[in-house]
Order: sequence, then structure tokens, then C-alpha cells
Amino acid sequence: MGDRSLHVRHVNLARGFRGGERQTLLLIEALARLATHQGGIEQSLVCRRDSPMRDALGNLDIELIDADHALAGHCHRSRATLTHAHEAKAIHWAWVEKKLRGTPYILTRRVPQPIKSKHFNRMTYRGAAMSVAISSIIEDHLRERNWCPVTKIPSVLSGQPSDPVKVAALRKRFAGRTVIGHIGALVDRHKGQRVLLDAARQLRTTHPHVCFLLLGEGEDGEALKEESADLDNVIWEGFHPNVGDYLEVMTLFAFPSRNEGLGSTLLDAMDHSVPIVASDVDGIPDLIENDVSGMLVPVGDAGALADTLKALLEDPARQKRLAISASQRLSAFTPDAMASAYLALYQRLVDACQSADM
Repeated sequence: MGDRSLHVRHVNLARGFRGGERQTLLLIEALARLATHQGGIEQSLVCRRDSPMRDALGNLDIELIDADHALAGHCHRSRATLTHAHEAKAIHWAWVEKKLRGTPYILTRRVPQPIKSKHFNRMTYRGAAMSVAISSIIEDHLRERNWCPVTKIPSVLSGQPSDPVKVAALRKRFAGRTVIGHIGALVDRHKGQRVLLDAARQLRTTHPHVCFLLLGEGEDGEALKEESADLDNVIWEGFHPNVGDYLEVMTLFAFPSRNEGLGSTLLDAMDHSVPIVASDVDGIPDLIENDVSGMLVPVGDAGALADTLKALLEDPARQKRLAISASQRLSAFTPDAMASAYLALYQRLVDACQSADM
């Protein structure tokens, strides 16, 4: 790249704030730290005017560009070196930007479902300089389509802090109980909370001291609460930004997803040394090696989930072994590692574009 600075324009047009939006912010923050040390990196963010990402950026000095849809925000005065699309609608925005201003773009694909072979999908993916998969299963799907070059850069842990005072209060609240935790959007077709409720029914009589603590909110929240109204061992805690406090009081972490691009929440559980029982599906095995860094159970199998949770509850030595092994994997899943990988990719693609223009 010589002496030229790099301006990356991130695009995320999601309405809410879920895993993909958190990963977008983690990347922006980590790139900003790199810029402090080595310079030459400028960033901007295209997002909706009502995007929660704006508040989540805090005091980070980054240019914000309003775009409530894929055709907005293209007349902005500044030009980027490269566009990075972080979700489906953002890919459409990046494709339009390339048509209007010639800016090359990359995309990150986070969902494990194969891409539908529709004309617009083929067109927007073929226009990308690179597609980035966050897990092996997504990488396989992208390579099968063969619409553009593919690489893999995984999602990362968010470094959830914990407050000793709040953790002490939670320990007091759950004194005498063993907490099996779950964190995720309350969307059963994705996160599989009904499987977890079935497991809770099975443990209610055999392990009366165990409670299932579920953090999150979502479209199935009310229905799930109604279905579990008779379960005195299930606690619906709602959405809390301070999940690090809750992770500190969990004995086990249950993650019965029905589909999962990678499952970055698992990395936060690993970071807090909470042994994991998760579904053997999609990108999760990229993080969890069965009986090494966690336990894997067949997707949708409440009996297997309950049996595995019971076995771990009765085997503290195994819990410790799994937690230690999981923590040893985390160095590859930090925001700084992700930022370094993306920065190398950005520079390689920009250099290639500049060479092609010479």
C-alpha cells in the first residue's frame, strides 16, 4: 500500500443488536487500537439512524453515515478505500456503492444456511473481492457456490467483564443452588430453548438444587415463559448487558442451538471458565471438541442434553478439565487476532486492486 492510508467503510444495516452487530463493533474497536499504534487506518460506519450500534460505539471517534436502506448514504462526501459488508442488506449496499463509486468490497457471512441461488445473490457475491466465513461449515457452503474468493476469519470473544460487587450479590441470590446458564435470543428455531426446557423437566426431580438461568429476549419469549410456567427450576432473567457477572455464577453453560454460524457466546463462557454442553451442529464444532473443550450432544435431543448435564454435575474433576482445555484455545479468538487478520486481508486486496489499475 505504500504511503497511502486505508479507509475501511463498515456497513451494517440491521435494526437490532445481536451477535453480528457485536462482532462488527469488536472489529471496529480493535482496528482503532491498531491505528493508535501504527496509524494509517481510517474507519467509517454505515448504519440505520435508529441502530443501537450508535450508542454502543461510545466515545469512539468514527464517522457515521445514515442509511436506512441499501440505496441511502451513497452520496457522502468522503470516499473509502474498501467497503466491508457485515450482513445481508449491507451486501446490497456495498454492491450499489461499487456500481456508483467503484469501491471494492468484501462481505462477512455469519449464518450457516447455504446461500440461495437467486440472481441477486449471485450478482452481489460475484461482485465481492472476497467473502469471509466465520466457521468451517460456512466456508464450505461458500466454496460450493464458487461465486467469489473465500477465506475464513472466526468470530471472537467479547471480553465480558465482571463486577465483584454484582457477582457477590448474584452468589448470595443463588446460594444453595447450582446454576446451569444459557445466553441467547429467545428464538427457539435458532437457539433451541424448548430443548433446554425439556431437559429442565428431566432434572427437576433428580437434581432439585439445580436451576436453569436463561438470559435474553426475543420473539418467543412470552410463549416460552407460558410453556415453562410449571417449572420452578427455570428463571427467565431477560436481557442484561452485564453477562460477565452472570457467567461467574454459572456451574455449566447449556447451548442447545438448532443452527449456529459459530456461537461466539460460547467463547465468553470459555473465557469465564464455565464448562459447556452444546449442540453438535454447524459451526459449533469449530469451537468445541467433544470431551476436550466441552461436550457435544445431538441437535434437538433433550434426553442427551439432560444426561450430559447430569454426568457433568456429578463430576467436578471433568468440569475443571474441560474448562482448562477450553481456555487454552482462546488466544485464536480475540478481537485483536480478528482485527489483525482482517487488516492483512484489507491490505492484500487493496494492493491487488491498485496493481490491477497500474
